[in-house]
Amino acid sequence: MGSKNYKPTIMNLAEVLAKRCDKPTCLAIRDWIGNDADRFSELVGIMLSGDKVLSSYAAWAFSHVVEERPWLINPHLETLIANLDEPGNTDSVIRSTVKALANVDLPEQVQGLALQKCFDLLMDPAVPVAIRVHAMQTVFNISKNEPDLLRELKAVLEEGMETGSAGYRARGKRLLKEITAILKG
Repeated sequence: MGSKNYKPTIMNLAEVLAKRCDKPTCLAIRDWIGNDADRFSELVGIMLSGDKVLSSYAAWAFSHVVEERPWLINPHLETLIANLDEPGNTDSVIRSTVKALANVDLPEQVQGLALQKCFDLLMDPAVPVAIRVHAMQTVFNISKNEPDLLRELKAVLEEGMETGSAGYRARGKRLLKEITAILKG
């Protein structure tokens, strides 16, 4: 399955993910999904299934698909955002979801919920840094045209800079610079 030359024509995603999950497999899944919304929906379903192993593997493949075809996520945004604080979620599902949110233009109808969930993730020091950094970016992207939200984000970032990891501080520093420029603007 992990061969570079593997080109699936028919795929049982759950079966493939259960057998093996490595980067070549994720890329094969991405290629198999292509622009097919139904196939992508199947992947999202597995990712949100609650099966810790399968959902984690599906999240990895999900990231590869969304990176190349971000529009496929649109019909799933509300469900994905609502799922962020579901008990039993794996870090990989949360990380892949928040990373996707940080890298797509979110429609106005989901921005409020995304903002709330991402602020919660950002402010929780128990959340892994990769998730917090993507949440930080998502909050910034949503807040760009809202000075009050930018000021709130700025305060949170400044507080986190004192104790945050190197990754947190690097992204925080860049965003603080952008926030300052926007607010002066």
